Amino acid sequence: MEESDTAAILPADVLNATSAEEDPTSDWFGHKEEAEVPTTTTTGSCEPRPRFSWPLLPPVSVEPVLFLSMFSLALQAPLSTQYLWDRLSEDLGYNGSKRSECTNGSVPPDPLQKEVETLTAHWNLYISLAGFSVGLLVVPLLGSWSDLAGRRPVLILPNLGLALQAVVYLVVMYLKLPVVYFLLGRMLSGLSGDFNAILAGCFAYVADTSDRKSRTFRVAVLEACLGLSGMLASIIGGQWRRAQGYINPFWLVLATNLASALYAYLFVKETVLPDPSAKLLTTRHHKAIWRLYSAGGRSSEDGGGFQRCKLWFYTLSFFLVVMVHSGCRELYVLYELSSPLCWGPALIGYGSAAQHLAYLSSLLGLKIMQRCLEDSWVALVGLASNITGLVVFSVADTIQLMFTGYGLCFLFMASTPVLRSKLSKLVDPSEQGALFASVACVESLCFLVGSGVFNSLYPATLYFMKGFSFLFAAIILFIPAGIIGTLQCVDQRRELRDSTVS
Repeated sequence: MEESDTAAILPADVLNATSAEEDPTSDWFGHKEEAEVPTTTTTGSCEPRPRFSWPLLPPVSVEPVLFLSMFSLALQAPLSTQYLWDRLSEDLGYNGSKRSECTNGSVPPDPLQKEVETLTAHWNLYISLAGFSVGLLVVPLLGSWSDLAGRRPVLILPNLGLALQAVVYLVVMYLKLPVVYFLLGRMLSGLSGDFNAILAGCFAYVADTSDRKSRTFRVAVLEACLGLSGMLASIIGGQWRRAQGYINPFWLVLATNLASALYAYLFVKETVLPDPSAKLLTTRHHKAIWRLYSAGGRSSEDGGGFQRCKLWFYTLSFFLVVMVHSGCRELYVLYELSSPLCWGPALIGYGSAAQHLAYLSSLLGLKIMQRCLEDSWVALVGLASNITGLVVFSVADTIQLMFTGYGLCFLFMASTPVLRSKLSKLVDPSEQGALFASVACVESLCFLVGSGVFNSLYPATLYFMKGFSFLFAAIILFIPAGIIGTLQCVDQRRELRDSTVS
């Protein structure tokens, strides 16, 4: 890394400090002592403190907030899909516990099962559209607003919205209301920013408190928190649902969201000095994002046109990768519930846990591969792992093949932290909030498009190839792989040319 690169993206107080890997006060994850955490300010140099702090404990940053929020999301997502399946089966008079095709492959598929599959996929689509279409408008406002009002409000408000969604879901289950009321819960959550606003706040917080060298790994640590919490929730959710039904797990979803909001309020240290005059409902936030992509970020350093192209191409790559992840994630449960697999709650929980375990294996793989590979090549290895796993899923008709697919995806999350880090390094420190607001907006669009495409494609292709959606997803991933590889080759050629001229 050239010294000019570091000087262009980091404030002076960070340059005067040693890096996380060389500082004896830094831990393995790149956290520093409180006195050395760089603080982004807008109007002054004083620094807001959390309500409570524990001086004898190492700084934890926002990892617990993301862990708890993801735990609640991973706990409710497969359970809500299974609840939809059971309620729609009940309405149509289909007894899923007596599916003859699960035990006798020669019996033709029950047409009622196909109808339940199609309706469940469509309701998943409608519920996702309700939340993400609202969140698509709200998340950019919250993310850019955090540059002025601080990061902590963006960590608290969406958790309260997710808690309100859990309340609506509980009312539907207690009173046996029509599943259309799930739409109301998702819209209320979307109005508060939904989970994507929490992601935006957490990743912007990490960008505030990390240097250029350690940023990729710090982002990967956050994504590993997603996997660890998701794995734990998946194991608990499947067994708990089988033992006690749906209501008790959703009470835990509610409690976890409230605990995450409370932790952010009490313990998270603010990295942006709040501006009392900052307004949420203003076009300034959208204009900041537009300037970011039209001006090309750090345009003075490497040529505005080239930087702008890299920003757009990396954003497109991120969009395609996350769209595939989100779209396929919603299909795994449907694919496993129906014949020929016919999994129960326990196996579904184990499968979801295996999928989330890949977050941890991707973190370990990223740490090892960074010792000998550039970040871009690490991302390509992750995409290759994802593609092979999806191809196996497309033909899986046994338990062994499904878990083989999960095993081959052990590095599939290595690409997204690299892309987030590369996007963050293309903009100034004062633009991190706007950058991650745009990334959160793109992520909301990923869920919207991914849910629409894959929940529509899956029922449409059931009759000629059940796993075609996974094969289609694998083909899409070749596009970001080509973009990342090409940009890395161009960067290496430019660096070689510049070194030759020097």
